[in-house]
Amino acid sequence: MKKATLLRTSFVAVATALTLGSCAKKGNSSTTAESGTQAATGTQKIGYVEIDTLMSQYNFCKDYTLLMNKKGENIRTTLANKERALQQKAAELQRKYESNGFTTRDELEGAQMAIAKQQQDLQALNDQLMNEFAMEQAKFNNQLRDSIQAFLKEYNKDKKFDFIISKAGDNLLIANPEYDVTEDIVKGLNSRYKTSPDIAEKISK
Repeated sequence: MKKATLLRTSFVAVATALTLGSCAKKGNSSTTAESGTQAATGTQKIGYVEIDTLMSQYNFCKDYTLLMNKKGENIRTTLANKERALQQKAAELQRKYESNGFTTRDELEGAQMAIAKQQQDLQALNDQLMNEFAMEQAKFNNQLRDSIQAFLKEYNKDKKFDFIISKAGDNLLIANPEYDVTEDIVKGLNSRYKTSPDIAEKISK
């Protein structure tokens, strides 16, 4: 029986969500930095967001990381319990066989077929739960992306960046901290986000 492997929750949509082209006028080569939220490169204004910081501080990410971790743990527990019970049944069948507990070959083959069917059912359940988990994670990734993009559209009406890019790991090898807009983005996102009663209840269980 192949054991389930759950993917750690990772909001992969963030990097995609954080590339924004604005309608800022070209030719404006001078920019006044406002609390580190604006930068000028020639005729383009660029800001960047630290993805690790956003994911650790955005309350949406905190809620759904807790929720998906709890769901993942429930899946692991369910599958482990069922696999343990199946192993016990297989061991009982083996002991009965070794002690000549089966009176006919048909009885033995029937018991073996029953164990095989339960193994197939457990594998099907494993696949079903993994698919459901992946679909739910994808749904949350899409919600995260949509929430960030919706906020950035409003945020950029005043800031007028040409690009807001994501900084994750070494994808951006060097960046002037003056152009870091992470704090602005996180504060703005958290001011708009409220944990729903349904999510709060699931997390607290």
